Amino acid sequence: MQVNILEAKTNLSQLVKLIETGQEDSIIIARYGKPVAKLVLYNDVPAGRRIGIAKGKLKSPADLNQYNDEITAMLG
Repeated sequence: MQVNILEAKTNLSQLVKLIETGQEDSIIIARYGKPVAKLVLYNDVPAGRRIGIAKGKLKSPADLNQYNDEITAMLG
């Protein structure tokens, strides 16, 4: 599949979805009908480390839970 730059800008999310779902192997982006870029699935991108990123770096005070019963009573 080949698209021009304006179409690629306008529909980038849909074009990426076509690649991700395997409906297209690659998409050629053209300027004035001349291919200048190729959009392909890139499986080697490392997953981000968001979950647990601060594990072991934050400390909670020992008395953190001391008011739990009072707060529960206030909130019903």
